[in-house]
Order: sequence, then structure tokens, then C-alpha cells
Amino acid sequence: MTRFSDGLPAPSVLMFDWHGTLVDTHDAMFSAMEEMLPQLEDLGLVDRLLPEDKCRTADDARLVRYIRIFRRLHPRILAERRVSRTDIFNAIFGDDKEARLIAHEAYNHCYRKYFGKVKPFQQGAYEYLTALKEMGLRLAVSTNRNREFLDKELKMVDEGRWQNLFDVTVCADDVTEYKPDPEVITRALEKLGLPVDQRAWYVGDSYVDMLTANRAGVSGVFYNGACWESGRIDSWFSHRDAPSAILDSFEDLINLLALLERQEPNAFRAPPAEVRPRPYPRPEPPQPRIEPDWHPAVVSLIRPSVVLFDWHATLVDTLDAMYHAVDDMFPEFEELGLTDRMLAPEDSKTPEDARLVAYVREFAKLHPKVRADRKISRTDIFEVLFGEDQDAKQIAHKVFNRHYREHYGTVKAFEPKVRAVLEGLRRIGIQVGVITNRDREFFEHELAAVDDTGWTHLFDVDVCGDDTPLRKPHPDQLYLAVQKLDYPPDPSVWYVGDSTTDVIAAKRAGMTAVFFNGAQWDLPWLNRIFPGTHKHPDKPDVVVNDFSEFWALVLACEIGPP
Repeated sequence: MTRFSDGLPAPSVLMFDWHGTLVDTHDAMFSAMEEMLPQLEDLGLVDRLLPEDKCRTADDARLVRYIRIFRRLHPRILAERRVSRTDIFNAIFGDDKEARLIAHEAYNHCYRKYFGKVKPFQQGAYEYLTALKEMGLRLAVSTNRNREFLDKELKMVDEGRWQNLFDVTVCADDVTEYKPDPEVITRALEKLGLPVDQRAWYVGDSYVDMLTANRAGVSGVFYNGACWESGRIDSWFSHRDAPSAILDSFEDLINLLALLERQEPNAFRAPPAEVRPRPYPRPEPPQPRIEPDWHPAVVSLIRPSVVLFDWHATLVDTLDAMYHAVDDMFPEFEELGLTDRMLAPEDSKTPEDARLVAYVREFAKLHPKVRADRKISRTDIFEVLFGEDQDAKQIAHKVFNRHYREHYGTVKAFEPKVRAVLEGLRRIGIQVGVITNRDREFFEHELAAVDDTGWTHLFDVDVCGDDTPLRKPHPDQLYLAVQKLDYPPDPSVWYVGDSTTDVIAAKRAGMTAVFFNGAQWDLPWLNRIFPGTHKHPDKPDVVVNDFSEFWALVLACEIGPP
């Protein structure tokens, strides 16, 4: 995919980004990010996340939403391992420099525990860099790394062979601002005594790197080591800030320099052809994340006449209050006799469930990873802990409610499109309801508070956890909802929820189970939590990842088969 602009001059200096361009430090970076993001609330940064409608791209908006709700990276980012923390912070905080600075400082604190896991990003990187030096080019590193990290990683990478490759290095703590501020580039050129012009090339792997080069007034060279598709790269840039060149490998870089040398004889001290190493392969693309593909043919889904929704983590985000209450309740389990009523490990659905039970039994709290993931509801937690012991679950729900009173109140739409979808369903004649394990005192308060205006008028029916003797996954609540609507419990009633509990309740009620995959589980994980075994037979009829997909599915059924 090598491309370059007409009129690109041969370089006098090549300045490189560090992570994702010269070296791979993804293991350390993602470990630090996964430790840092759960701290956003304590850092006062949740409310400073960029509004979704202000995000630069749809992908950025989805990232902001995911981090706001789950305080961790989107699973696709973790699977692809293509973006840097700088890209992430710029995407989620926009132009809020103070928020970005707080985030970078918190990240650096976490990174100290992990850095040192460093290797060349591309095979043959040392040989290519050595060839560039033999051509007479000045080499530099301009990075958002702090000096303590870069200096140590330079000593470690490739058994220390890189330490004398660079004429100058500029780090984040050598300047006043992080990229995309251009000072990391202009300071490097100042140290080298070189002018800020198009003969200075900045080679980086991200949109932020190219924006930094553009603001500095140098030639931006996009290194596509992450193997992005060409259309994806083009979508990031306008004509004004597009890279001067796009290269897939360091072999492509040498090829480009050889072409420029033919246009500018004697541009280099040694011709590229004389010093270039043997060709090394380009980086391999990341293993693709296996997306859920559980959409049956539309004709197999009955058009909904009634759509019932789960509340928490489907229509709204109340995770902060929920997890605070769960944390507070576990120390009371021993006194209430609930510890001895937990499932035996061999009776758990999955090994992960067995580990959750064992951890709660031993430490009277959630495992930190479960707490950090923020993907499981209290109802699912109680199902994992107590299985079919309805009495134990009822006691646990009562204890939870007592603690939830201390925390509830903040409630946000799960996605910006939620209200529009609810209104759209009603416009096309579909009755809409809510089924929640929330007690009514909490649900009615949250229903009136969401969106600062309340959603009371959007629902034809609502059924709460204390409206029936048994809560989900028992189907009583769903039966009561359709009874109030004077409608039969059949597949033309869709129940949309984010948990295994919701799917089980819908299937037991004879309704269509729509799994709302807001947590963005991939297909292998969905197959684990819905194994379809004799012991755990219930699987969703369809999986949707967001409300746009859900609305499209409804409309497809609305149109019907040809």
C-alpha cells in the first residue's frame, strides 16, 4: 500500500515515534491501561470524557461510551492491539489538555510496574536503522514516553544494540505538552541544528503522530505496521493533514528513499542500494477478533408486537452505584449464612464462574478483575453464586437493596440513541415495557431521573423485582408484564437484556430472547456463557451489539420477507 506525495523531498533527518513504530511495548502498555482506567472516577475524569457527539469518528464515540460505562478498553482494541495510550487519551478527552495530562500522569504511575517488556516492532529494525545511518541520515526519537522509560527501554531492546543509533531523543517530560503538540519534533530539530521544513520526516504509526507532524510543519510518514486497511487510514485524514507518505514496512521506507535518490542524485552519503540489508518481512496483521454472528435469517424472527427491555446495562448505566453496593454487601454473607449456601465449584457453568465463587467464599469480595471489567450484573452474580437456591438469592437481593440505598441516584442512558429507539418503537405501533430486578423504590426514582427529564411516558408497562414472588431468571416478571398488556406470552414478544439471566427468563417464558451485547463479548465467549448443553440449554435467538443494530433488526422484521 506504499503511497507518497509528489514533491516529497529526500530527508535530511528521520525522527521516529517509539511505541508502535520502532518497538512493540503493547504488553506493558495494555497492562498499565487496564490498571489505570478503573481509576477514572477517583481522578475526576469520568465527567470530562468527550461527549459522544463531539468525537472525531464513530469509533472514537464507541470508545468513549465503552470507557464511560465499563472503565476499560473496548475488547476490539485489546484484540487488535493497534492503538497507543496517546491515541486513546486524545480520542476520549479531545482538546481538554488538563484531563489528558492527568490521564498521562496516572498512566505513567501504572506503567512503572510493567515497562521493560520491549522488542523491535518489525523484524530487521536494527539492520534498517543501521542502513539509514550509513546513508548519512540523522536519526532521532520523538515520543510521549517519559525519559525514565525510554532510556531503560533503549538499553533493553535488541540486547542493547540500539543505544548508539540515535543522534537525539526527546521525551514527553523534556517538553511542556504531549503530542499532538509539535514541541517534541521542533525540540529534536533544534538540538540537531536543523531547520523545521519538509526535509525533516516524522515517522509514526498513528493519526496523532501525523497531526503532530502537520502542526510542526514537517513531512509526516505514516508507518502502517499495524496493517490497517487503506480505507480506514484514509478516513482519518483530510486533504490538508494527510501524510506525505504511507508505508507498510521498513523495506518500503528503503524503497522510497531509493526512488527519491534517483530523483535527487547525491541526496545521501551512500546510495540506498549499497547499504540496504536483505529484505525482512513486513509485520503480520493482528489476529482478527471473532465478532458475534448470531443473527438468524430475518424471516425466522417474528415481528415484535411487544418489546420488553431489561433496565440496568441495557437501557441505562447504573454500574457505579451497583458495584459500590455489591462491594458493601459481601462482608455480611458469613453472618447471614450465605457463604455455606454458595455452589460447589463442580456445579458452576464455567471455570470462570467457579473461580468467582471460590474468590467470594474466601475473600468476601469480588475478584478485582470482575470489578474492573464491570460486565456482570448483581443478578448474574447471584445466579453464579447460588444457582437454583431461590431463598438464598432472595436474601442476597434484600441485602443488596439495603446497601444500594446508600449509592443509587446517578443514572445515564446506556447510549445516546436509546430514547430515540424507544420513541421509534412506539411510533410504529409496538408496545414497550421494562422488566427489571430493581426494587420499585429504586426503579421509579431512576426512571424519573434519567436524561434529566425522565422516561416515564415511554413505557406501556413496567415490572420490578418486588412485584412478583420470584425474580429473573424465573419468568414470572415477564408473564406479569404481558398479562398487564392483555397480550399472550409468545415469540412476538421480544425481551432485550444484557445477561444470561435475561436470556433464560425469555426462553422459559416462550418469548424471543434478544441478547444486548453492550459489553462487546466476542463469539468464543458468547459460546461459553451460552453453551447450549443439556444442563444449560438456553441460548439467545439473536445478538445485537448496540441500539443501531437493534433498530435495524426491528425494521427488517417490519418490512418482512420479499
